[in-house]
Amino acid sequence: MLARTTLIKFAGHYLKQTFYFDVHPPLGKIMNGLAGYVAGVNASFAFESGHTYPSDVNYPIMRIMNALFGAMLVPLAYFTAQQLHMSRAACLLVGCMVLADTALWNISRFILLDSMLLFFTALSIFCLTVFRNMQTYCPFSLQWWFWLFATGISIGAVTSVKWVGLFTIAVVGLHTIRDLWDMLGDLKMPKTKYAQHWAARIAALILTPIAVYLFSFFLHFTILNRSGPGDAHMSSLFQANLRGNNFKDNPLEIAFGSRVTLKNNGHGGGLLHSHVQRYPSGSEQQQVTCYHHKDSNNEWIVSRAWGSPEPAANQTDIIKDGEVIRLVHASTNRNLHSHSVKAPITTSENEVSCYGNSTVGDVNDHWRVEKVDDISGAGTTTIRSLTTRFRLRHVHSGCLLRSHAVNLPEWGFKQAEVLCQKKGDPNSSNNMWNIEQHWNDALPPGGKGAYKSRFLKDVLDLNVAMWTSNNALTPDPDKEDALTSDPWQWPLMLVGLRMCNWSDTAVKFWLIGNPAVWWSGAAGIVVFAFVSLVYLIRWKRGLEDWRTPASLDDYVFATLIGPMGWALHYLPFWIMGRVTYLHHYFPAVYFAIITVAYIVDHLSTRLLPRQLRPVPCLIGICLVIGVGFYFKDFAIGFTGPASAYGNRKWLKSWNLHD
Repeated sequence: MLARTTLIKFAGHYLKQTFYFDVHPPLGKIMNGLAGYVAGVNASFAFESGHTYPSDVNYPIMRIMNALFGAMLVPLAYFTAQQLHMSRAACLLVGCMVLADTALWNISRFILLDSMLLFFTALSIFCLTVFRNMQTYCPFSLQWWFWLFATGISIGAVTSVKWVGLFTIAVVGLHTIRDLWDMLGDLKMPKTKYAQHWAARIAALILTPIAVYLFSFFLHFTILNRSGPGDAHMSSLFQANLRGNNFKDNPLEIAFGSRVTLKNNGHGGGLLHSHVQRYPSGSEQQQVTCYHHKDSNNEWIVSRAWGSPEPAANQTDIIKDGEVIRLVHASTNRNLHSHSVKAPITTSENEVSCYGNSTVGDVNDHWRVEKVDDISGAGTTTIRSLTTRFRLRHVHSGCLLRSHAVNLPEWGFKQAEVLCQKKGDPNSSNNMWNIEQHWNDALPPGGKGAYKSRFLKDVLDLNVAMWTSNNALTPDPDKEDALTSDPWQWPLMLVGLRMCNWSDTAVKFWLIGNPAVWWSGAAGIVVFAFVSLVYLIRWKRGLEDWRTPASLDDYVFATLIGPMGWALHYLPFWIMGRVTYLHHYFPAVYFAIITVAYIVDHLSTRLLPRQLRPVPCLIGICLVIGVGFYFKDFAIGFTGPASAYGNRKWLKSWNLHD
């Protein structure tokens, strides 16, 4: 499975301490790297997909760690149900549904981020339920403070594994808002006490998660201190402090004839890039983009404007503020060019292309260098490698060379759009550039400078790059991808996912949930909504269904944790533009399990005599365990033709076999 191989490779980067880039925050991958370190994994192994791993790559230890996170979901689910005041039978039902769900079981056996995401999601909800009960019985006690900060640490951790954790923060946030709103109506509460509640929640549920999130990036940057494949996603100054790069060889000042790469200073900005492919419309000239990986198509020659006098032999002229230059693409020998043709995506601005050659060109190839500042504090007018920020203004039209977080379609390889902005803020970082790499045999190397990038800016740059790359993961309508699925298919489990080679001789893993868990979970959401509507109508008609205000408050809180948690973790995927997969629904499954167990227990308590109340939950336990056992081979692996398991293909849409 490609994702599993990629995650192992990321763990290898931590072992080698080489910088890489990924669309997810680093905490889960750091933990995978730690497991690899403890296991003594050979960091030099390439972790190629489909290859047999040698004995010195002790990846089973890494799998065990991921499996432990999955295993801990079971007691967390049980104790969360306890905190929601469910009966013992209902608590057992919740634990057994988590235990017997083949999808959660399956995903926890691989070196992925999902078992960690699910664990920290469950831990956040458990801590929240305990804190809520502490709030009822003993506010501002030692236990109250412990569970409040435990909730903050947990939601910080879940967001540091995947941004899906933001949905868990939303659950905690909604409860907090409701809690503070209720306190506002308590006229007996002193204003100082109410202010203390606000301060405590700001410290624990806002500042603490932010600190956890930032700490994960601090570890990430501290460990990955060597140059690696992800360098180009970061600022030039960040890269200059990585071990193993050649930035110390950069000549200090830029001159005519220098070969350079130009880095955009926007958050997550890439390198100015061109390639032989042309725009499909507009000028149909050679494309210019920003690219986040290093290759020879990022290199440009700083040349004199057309009509400039030829320099004397061996003369080296340094580029200064206000100089008019041409930038010649080193690989294709074409000039960086702009004209009054609409940009391909941002059509209100001018297109930037590559045009002509060393003898063919015009004034639209001319750019004026406008120095902005130099972080080294150098008081000169020259343009220096790494430290000088400058704008490139098109001489003929006055527009500014700009890149931003807008990606071209497939014809532009989803690289960032480059345009010439006619009007706008000249001080926008997207209009600013710096020289990243610099080659010029006529100039001496500058040596390794003592320039340090700012941690918070590095974190912001990386997060913007993550966001941009995430948004670029859009489905291609011209390609069929058997791994992807749509959100409408998930609640009723209309699809499964083949996780590996599907040949008859291979050990196969099929990612499919336990139908008794998933289908009952979907039904539980509907029943819970219906029951709540009935209660609402009866309340409106003046009928009393709750013995005490506390019992109503318990039901409202369970509504937030169960169906509202499910909705917050599921519905956002309907509006996401990126590709979606079955495992994106797994956190919502956890909340659906809590929902169905709670509503079964609630209705049993309301409708059945005391002796029969555990019976529905016990029947559910037997059902989910029985179906889970029947589907277990898909989680533990099976061999032979998949068609031999045809009796387990309960829906025609399942891709168990052709």
